[in-house]
Amino acid sequence: MVIGLPHKLDADRHPPSVRAIHARLRHEIITLHLRPRTRLSENELALRFGTSRAPVREALIRLAEEGFIDIQPQRGSFVSRISLGAMRRARFVREAIEISVVRQAAESGLAAPQRAYLDEVIAEQVAASDDPERFTLADDAFHRALVEGIGIMQLWAVLEREKSQFDRLRFLSLPDTTPVAVLVEQHRAIVAAIDTRDATAAEAAMRAHMSEVLKVMHTLASRHPDLIVDDT
Repeated sequence: MVIGLPHKLDADRHPPSVRAIHARLRHEIITLHLRPRTRLSENELALRFGTSRAPVREALIRLAEEGFIDIQPQRGSFVSRISLGAMRRARFVREAIEISVVRQAAESGLAAPQRAYLDEVIAEQVAASDDPERFTLADDAFHRALVEGIGIMQLWAVLEREKSQFDRLRFLSLPDTTPVAVLVEQHRAIVAAIDTRDATAAEAAMRAHMSEVLKVMHTLASRHPDLIVDDT
């Protein structure tokens, strides 16, 4: 099973859309290919993507709204540092939504194809244990599959928007600070609770999973002051 990056660019066929440019830059920021304080030039990005400055500018505005970049008048656009305050707020929103999702999944059950897909995604996570980028994509696929499983896909758009800072800290923690095996076992516990229709156990398993990043955020902030701002 291979889980790829959505909105893959295909500049050989036609110039990419704002959505595609935004998705590519967002992915590169989350995976630290574009590190905090990196300057983003509209001209250079337009040349890279084979397009005009207008879609690049719009993509940068969207990234700024998500907290990924700081637009400084007369200076330019820079990748922002990871905000622990923003991460805590994102975790609060994400936990509230995802607990409701797993409770609904446990109470109602999942259709056989959706349940089988969760096993496939967990297997992909195990296979990607030494590849943080690949693991992160599989991790997102797991959580998205739960949302799809209860039939309210609009929730994923909310989660994806809110969890931006959370995503960067999560990626930075892999695989050394947060062992991948721990995350995989937490996912298995969530699925096991859904299988037994135990909504209380499903909620507890999701709470434990969502709390994992809190155990390491201050350690990471101490290790990477150039990447993280502790504004809690």
